[in-house]
Amino acid sequence: MKRLLLLAFLVPATCFAQLDGFIKKATEKVQSKTEKTQTKTTSKKTSSLLGATDISAGLKEALQKGITEQVTKLTAVDGFYKNEAVKILFPEELQKVDKTLRSMGLSSLADEGVKVLNRAAEDAVKEATPIFVNAVKNMKIADAKNILLGNENAATTYLQGTTSTELYSKFNPVVKTSLSNVGADKVWEGIIKKYNTIPLVTKVNPDLNDYVTDKAMEGVFKMISVEEKKIRTDIGARTSPLLKKVFAMQD
Repeated sequence: MKRLLLLAFLVPATCFAQLDGFIKKATEKVQSKTEKTQTKTTSKKTSSLLGATDISAGLKEALQKGITEQVTKLTAVDGFYKNEAVKILFPEELQKVDKTLRSMGLSSLADEGVKVLNRAAEDAVKEATPIFVNAVKNMKIADAKNILLGNENAATTYLQGTTSTELYSKFNPVVKTSLSNVGADKVWEGIIKKYNTIPLVTKVNPDLNDYVTDKAMEGVFKMISVEEKKIRTDIGARTSPLLKKVFAMQD
């Protein structure tokens, strides 16, 4: 009899305990959904408060930060030469020159040829940085939101597409002067003369000015994209209230 009474008390207690557990889980799920809904609502409200002008300003600040944080590194000695992401090597059509010189025991001459190309780019970027800064300032706001919500280098791609022609025309003479300033023209004149005296080789006469201009610009945009990607993916890289507010929209 005592056993039956004990069971009579235990069974309801167990059921109530299970029921209580179900209620708690259901409550937690409801709260979780509510919090997520509130977060989305807050995000939408933040987005609605940001106009195209704010978004454009945020993108410009991100690009300017890219120039400050990354491009200026390229202007230092070895900024290109010791940065494998942007290091300028022999042009494709001159790879045979590089191989031939090294096979003849002239590796030091080949290495010097590579080094002066990078020195010219480092020197040129130093002079041309204001061009990039001005290009960022003049970026239009029409496609600002699409750029913001685009891929990880959408702003850099937009800047590259809208400024490359003008930048090239301004950058090219700077590179030409830089090649002369660092002595690259004389080094390469010696390399080409040496190579062209080798029997049975096809003589070469490359346009290094255009090549270095292309590679220097490519390096600049690549480093700007590095900083843009960092700002888009690393909240800690958003070092101003505007950057935090604008890029929170694409998180």
